[in-house]
Amino acid sequence: MQFSDLSLNNNILEAVKDVGYTTPTPIQQQSIPVILEGNDLVGCAQTGTGKTAAFAIPIINIIHKIVGSAKKRKNIRTLVLTPTRELAIQIAENFDKYAHYTSIKTLAIFGGVNQVPQVDALKYGVDVLIATPGRFLDLYKQNHINIDHLHQLVLDEADLMLDMGFINDVRKIIKLTPDNRQTLLFSATMPLAIRELADEFLTKPKYVSVNPVSSTSAQVNQQVYFVDKEDKRKLLLHLLSEKKLKNILVFSRTKHGADNVVKFLVKNNVKAGAIHGDKSQNARQRILNEFKNNQIDVLVATDVASRGIDIDQLPFVLNFDIPNIPESYVHRIGRTGRAGNEGLAISFCGRDEKTYWQDIEKLIRLQVKEMKDHPYPWKEVSADAKPDLRNKKNPVAKPFNKKPKGEGSGQSKASDTSKKKKKRWY
Repeated sequence: MQFSDLSLNNNILEAVKDVGYTTPTPIQQQSIPVILEGNDLVGCAQTGTGKTAAFAIPIINIIHKIVGSAKKRKNIRTLVLTPTRELAIQIAENFDKYAHYTSIKTLAIFGGVNQVPQVDALKYGVDVLIATPGRFLDLYKQNHINIDHLHQLVLDEADLMLDMGFINDVRKIIKLTPDNRQTLLFSATMPLAIRELADEFLTKPKYVSVNPVSSTSAQVNQQVYFVDKEDKRKLLLHLLSEKKLKNILVFSRTKHGADNVVKFLVKNNVKAGAIHGDKSQNARQRILNEFKNNQIDVLVATDVASRGIDIDQLPFVLNFDIPNIPESYVHRIGRTGRAGNEGLAISFCGRDEKTYWQDIEKLIRLQVKEMKDHPYPWKEVSADAKPDLRNKKNPVAKPFNKKPKGEGSGQSKASDTSKKKKKRWY
């Protein structure tokens, strides 16, 4: 199947051709006809499968006839809710690409920046509004947003909105929209709460599911290094030097951890930057642009911040920390091996992360190739090493049911009392 087989407007087909698309991905093949028919839809597909184009292209095809010329622009026709600022920007960029030969106007609004430019843009007129839930509600309450004439509501990355605690805001926003809207829900996973949301707010939706979250792309070569936690940064520097790795996305479990990795790399003359929730929007966007333009070699990101990273030719992904949720591993390595390109996914597994790694291999039903030829393997633990009695979780620590010294002996109670009252030096 080609895009030309999907009954799309010639202007949209031309724009799709400009961005290099010829054959729709499975999620696009199944979703676009359903959306063009006006049905509600629930789409489940992992990262990197083309979900944005799956809803953006048919929406543009539907509303470009309604929008008309820029002079007549008055009403928001489509609202896309997404959990992060980076995703909002990325979706807006894609809408602009696909709507290049139409008069459709797109705007992304999000928190963390001055609202005045966003309010001014809304006054000028917007056809497609992409918003994070919090900023949308703020501007709606200030009467800067009117969605009485809304045609489509899109809930993108619904599972992440659930994880980030936005689900109540999403419910509020849905109730503000017209009842006769077309609703599209896209998610990388389909937990019970998301299915309940779909049952509550969608009307006889069609369900589309491709590439279940347990699958990893055949285009991605996966490797694992078993390395002690304290040696991970040294191993990263070793691989960057020995294998000449550049344009590599590194995943850290925490914001603090991401900053520490960047500080270590910069100290060792590696161009690196970090993006996470504690950085300002301008700083995050600047670092992301520097990475896309090859001005920095290593981008370190947390899982939430990484959802806005959409680079077709990203060659390397590295899990500095093993995720404790197996599905997150699939999402992470889905950042590479996209658009028909090959990719390499490297994982650093510490001794304390072995259980997480076993859960991942169980999920993906694959034993990932272990890389043994490196200078920082797990250190041997002596079998007769003395247990740390200070560790309360240590099963061989001092037993709690042992009788205290002197109990049952000839010592007097007065002696015991004097010991209890004795002050400790700490």
